[in-house]
Amino acid sequence: MDTSISRAEHEEFKLRLEEKNKRQDKRIELLEESTRRIELLTTSVEKLAMNMENMLKEQEQQGALESRDGEKWRQVSGYCLTLIVGAAVGFVLTHIGI
Repeated sequence: MDTSISRAEHEEFKLRLEEKNKRQDKRIELLEESTRRIELLTTSVEKLAMNMENMLKEQEQQGALESRDGEKWRQVSGYCLTLIVGAAVGFVLTHIGI
């Protein structure tokens, strides 16, 4: 029994493999771009959190707010930071597909 394949079958198989490789390369490229954007977003969120922390420290040093008002400011800042981080995580998870 002859199990060899014809040249035409071999060429068809080769073309299908090349097409599959192109599709996979495109998917990998899209994943790499998505990862890059997630890294940029993470960096931005970290910078934002640091800026908010620095703003809070500066407010405390200036003593512009009374104790109660300062407590409210920290609470509002914490809520804002939580909102921003939550939105960033939601954005990332949405783009990942989870």
